[in-house]
Amino acid sequence: MKRSISCKQNTGNSMAVRLLLVCLTGLVFSEEPPDVKCLVVNVEYVQCMWNGSATPGVNYTFYSRFEDFKEGFKECDNYVLENTTIVGCDHTYETLITGRFSKFTTKLKLGNRSFEQFHQLKSKVKLNAPVNLTAMNGSDLNLWYYWNYTCNTNCVESEVRHRINGKEWKTILLRRNDYCINLPSNSYLYELQVRGRIDKICGESDIWSDWSPPVFWGSMRESHGTATNKPRFYFPVQKIILYVVGPIVFFILVIILVRNERIRVILIPVLPDPGKNLAKILAEDNVEEWLPISKGIKEGFKVNYIERVCSVGDYSCNPQSTSESTADHSSGSVHL
Repeated sequence: MKRSISCKQNTGNSMAVRLLLVCLTGLVFSEEPPDVKCLVVNVEYVQCMWNGSATPGVNYTFYSRFEDFKEGFKECDNYVLENTTIVGCDHTYETLITGRFSKFTTKLKLGNRSFEQFHQLKSKVKLNAPVNLTAMNGSDLNLWYYWNYTCNTNCVESEVRHRINGKEWKTILLRRNDYCINLPSNSYLYELQVRGRIDKICGESDIWSDWSPPVFWGSMRESHGTATNKPRFYFPVQKIILYVVGPIVFFILVIILVRNERIRVILIPVLPDPGKNLAKILAEDNVEEWLPISKGIKEGFKVNYIERVCSVGDYSCNPQSTSESTADHSSGSVHL
C-alpha cells in the first residue's frame, strides 16, 4: 500500500516538471525578439548588439550579410558575451568604407524561428579615438599639435577643443591632423583634445569617436585630469632678439637714409637718366664722353698734328697788248 502511494507521488512530480518546461518554452517563444543595433567600428568590422533594453534570457544564433556583396548569410565569427549569455557579435568585413552604403541585414535564430532586421550603416561609423597626440614648439614660435588615426582611410574630419587654465573650451573643425596655437605663453596651461569621424566626402558619419586623452603644455600643472609630464618648451633668446630688435633696427636705418642725403647717395647712388642726357650729348657732338671707353681710346679722337694752310684762289685770263706780253716774257714773270 505504501509503495503504490510513492509511485503516484513520483508520477505527479514528473508531470509538474514537464508542465513547467512547456510553460517556460512558451514564454520564450512568445516574447518579442530583441532589437538589434549595428555600427561600423573603425572601418574594420561591424558590431551588432541586442542587449539594449535588457540581457536576453536565451542565446541566439546571429547571421548577417551585405546586399551588394552577393553572398548569403554568414554566421557570426566572434560573439560578444555578457556573463554566459550571447549579447552581440563582431563580424569582420572587407572594403567597409564602400560596402557600408549597401543594405545590411541581420538575422537572429532560435530553434526553428528566425527574426530578420534591416539596417543602413552609411552614417553609423564610429572611429577609434585619435592616437599619438603630441605638442611641439615650432621654429616659428607657435605651438603645434599632431595626431594620427588607426583607420585605413584619409576621409576623416577632426574636431579639436582646447582651453587655457581650465576655462571654457574652444572648438574648431579641421580636415587635417595638425593644429596650431599662435605665440603661446609659458605662464599659461594649455589643454587640448581631439576626436574624429568620417568626412562627408566619403559619406558623413553621425557618430564621433571618443575624445583622445588630454595633452597639457605650459608652465602650470593641475592635479586633475590625465596630464603627462611632458618637457616644457621655451623660446630661444636669440630668436626673440631677432624678431623684436630686427624690425626696430631696420626702421631706424630707413629713417637715416631718408633724412641724410649724403649717406643715401653713398649707399644708394643715383643713376643718370640716359633719356635726359642723350639730347645734350648729341647737340654738343661729344659722344665719346658718354661712351664707356678707355681714356687711351678717347685720346685717339683728338688731333695731335699741325697742318699748313694752303690758300687757293680762282684762275682768271685777262687780254694783254703785244708790247706788254713781250715785256713780261723778257722779265720771266707770270702773274696768276
